[in-house]
Amino acid sequence: MADQPNALLDPADVDPQETKEWIDALDGVISQEGPTRAHYLIEKVIGQARLQGVDIPYSANTEYINTIPVDKQPKYPGNADMEIKIHSYIRWNAMAMVVRANKETNVGGHIASFASAAALYDVGYSHFWRAPSADNGGDLIFFQGHSVPGVYARAFMLGRFTQEQMDNFRQETGGKGISSYPHPWLMPDFWQFPTVSMGLGPIQAIYQARFMKYLDSRGLAKAGDRKVWAFLGDGETDEVESLGAIGMAGREKLDNLIFVINCNLQRLDGPVRGNGKIIQELEAEFRGAGWNVVKLIWGTHWDALFARDKKGILKKRMMDCVDGEYQTFKAKNGAYVREHFFNTPELKELVADWTDDEIWQLNRGGHDLFKIFAAYNAATTHKGQPTLILAKTIKGFGMGDAGEAMNISHQQKKMDIEQIGRFRDRFSLPVPDDKLAELPYLTFPEDSEEYKYMRQRRMDLGGFLPQRRRKAEPLAVPSLDKFEALLKASGEGRELSTTMAIVRIMNMLLKDKNVGKNVVPIVPDESRTFGMEGMFRSVGIWNQEGQNYVPEDHDQLMFYKESKTGQVLQEGINESGAMSDWIAAATAYSVHGVQTIPFYICYSMFGMQRVLDLCWAAGDQRARGFLIGGTAGRTTLNGEGLQHEDGHSLILSNLIPNCISYDPTFQYEVAVIAQDGMRRMHVEQEDVFYYITVMNENYEHPEMPVGAEADIIKGMYAFKKGGESAGPRVQLLGSGTIFREVIAAAELLKNDWGVEADLWGCPSMNELARNGLDVQRWNMLHPLEAPKLSHVEEKLAGAKGPVIAATDYIKLFSEQIRPFVKAPYVTLGTDGFGRSDTREKLRHFFEVDRHWVTLAALKALADNGEIAREKVAAALVKYNLDPNKPNPMSV
Repeated sequence: MADQPNALLDPADVDPQETKEWIDALDGVISQEGPTRAHYLIEKVIGQARLQGVDIPYSANTEYINTIPVDKQPKYPGNADMEIKIHSYIRWNAMAMVVRANKETNVGGHIASFASAAALYDVGYSHFWRAPSADNGGDLIFFQGHSVPGVYARAFMLGRFTQEQMDNFRQETGGKGISSYPHPWLMPDFWQFPTVSMGLGPIQAIYQARFMKYLDSRGLAKAGDRKVWAFLGDGETDEVESLGAIGMAGREKLDNLIFVINCNLQRLDGPVRGNGKIIQELEAEFRGAGWNVVKLIWGTHWDALFARDKKGILKKRMMDCVDGEYQTFKAKNGAYVREHFFNTPELKELVADWTDDEIWQLNRGGHDLFKIFAAYNAATTHKGQPTLILAKTIKGFGMGDAGEAMNISHQQKKMDIEQIGRFRDRFSLPVPDDKLAELPYLTFPEDSEEYKYMRQRRMDLGGFLPQRRRKAEPLAVPSLDKFEALLKASGEGRELSTTMAIVRIMNMLLKDKNVGKNVVPIVPDESRTFGMEGMFRSVGIWNQEGQNYVPEDHDQLMFYKESKTGQVLQEGINESGAMSDWIAAATAYSVHGVQTIPFYICYSMFGMQRVLDLCWAAGDQRARGFLIGGTAGRTTLNGEGLQHEDGHSLILSNLIPNCISYDPTFQYEVAVIAQDGMRRMHVEQEDVFYYITVMNENYEHPEMPVGAEADIIKGMYAFKKGGESAGPRVQLLGSGTIFREVIAAAELLKNDWGVEADLWGCPSMNELARNGLDVQRWNMLHPLEAPKLSHVEEKLAGAKGPVIAATDYIKLFSEQIRPFVKAPYVTLGTDGFGRSDTREKLRHFFEVDRHWVTLAALKALADNGEIAREKVAAALVKYNLDPNKPNPMSV
């Protein structure tokens, strides 16, 4: 029985001879007819067994071995010896950059992550990743953030960075440094995608791959055989976003997408799955989601042992070991591995004639050029599915006792002389002992064979990577007069919401002969809430397979229409996916060389609050487009309650420096803002994006005041002046739907109390605050020049009386402009938890309706000594305002 396969050693096998006959039969099919026929027969047998009622649970796991066997590996196309030498120089320079930067600073950096992934990147650079060129749009690479020292080291060796830049790693404020991680905002000609907020790279990569197919379907940019590569760590897969959209990628058959998960078995502080096997776990998750999975576990040095093993005991031992043990093996030495991995007489016999050093050289697949090339080649040629490559590596590979396979390795940013010397020796680097302390950067002379080879590999693939485009062809966006209908009054009895206004603008743009094809409407699963269902019929929902069914509502005018050339991206109940869609569209100018105008509309409460990390990433990668926060405000979505009512998204949007945000009240404001946004983003090509809140409350809209356009954009304009009077006067400010309450309060103040009010529309408290702070800073830095005035100061110059501001957002929103209001200033807002009721009752509850605005104005006048306090008390009685009413913040 010594030659029996591993299956026959199973104690549960009641008939080993019968088992052997089945296996022999299978071996015969494979040898005579090939693996495809064998696969077919196995599936037929399983299917028949299930028909007969045999319980055969699905298993998404394969054995813990390489997916691609030795006899199926393609011939390596490069000069492996030269590439290994080049890779060793890159390893050294990456390590040296981090250690040198930390000699006199504490800026940090990471050595261990790139050390584990170096070969994975280098094979891609040398043989697979194409740069944008005249005949190819280029591949997209989402680099793992902690591995950037290796990217910089390669760029330096190719002359893209100077030694001064390398020495200023993570020291950017002086203008000479390079960024800690991939940051397009900080290095706009180099990095394409920010990825170090872990989990965001993978989900963005998925939607970039799909958007590439969208652009191709619609004739805007050719996809060809371009690929999207996403590099992430096994620990990163704990982030929800990392795996959150893999089902979509499988369902959509995104065969232009490749994930490479660097399975070094370690998180930042310890094992990823110490008691388990992360590779097996991820294989099951991705295969179950419809991905092609390629396991890259063992390197070439293991091939001889596998050939010796006729019993399957080596595979069994590999499967029995947990990841915590594998980490320990590589933190020790060959003797330890012999004793603890080859831990039975049969296993020890396999390596009886091997030295401890030879056992220590047993390598993992993620460090083996030949195995990596085979995996990458399989991934790039696979059709009909996205591919996952699970590459087993060692964190801190080559760092020895400075961090190799140790829990401390992620935090290592310094190495002593002995550790540096051992690193040099490990990779046979030409650094003499007396230069070790200097950590000299290593380069090849430009006339050397190594430099020529390294550079030529990139030129053959189109040029350097990473690289980023800043501009694309400007778009001929419509001028403001094309939206003339929205600048006029809606007409008596004709009520509409600002949501309807933005959708109307989108529809007008879709019909525009110049930019219609560039508009990308994006919506989660509530198009009808926003009045966008008409787009289903007019431009269709994009689906690369078209519509293979008759929709239930096919006999209706606005039926649900999916199309291969559809324009709407409908993401289901999936804000993170929709936002990733929007980012892909909003960066198309850089990624694909074509501008699109994306509009992503969602419940405002489920926008910024839910995906702020992605919004920040959008700012970093210089996205351009419109985010529309629908049903916005604390009191406009009256029936939904606490988790739906938004009183803070405009505060969140203002955290992102290049996000321009507005809270318009009337359709003319929406038109002016949207048109100016398109001009700035798609004509002037400024790297900004817009967040615009719109409401679902219907009301009549007035005509735009003459000449108000510029002030609307700045954030504050004169809506209506009060009557001429020598009596008390106030200045009333508002935005969103609460501005209508402010307008109504002006009438109450005049009719009930003889107080005149000037009305100011403030569609952007955020822009007013930014302008004020900018002016304040300028004045501080120019003490000998005439002080400038902020826009708020200019508008309120000469205005009489206290200033009262009311919005549907927390008080902090309007409090931002307090430093620039030189009169007594009172703010009203919707601080507290939302709740369900009518709009009228909610506005009373939050103390922002017309009566509360009136009360606040009277109180401010009384505090100013302009009216008697008895009038304030009288207003409480007249408007039935309970002085003992609880503070809504505490209810």
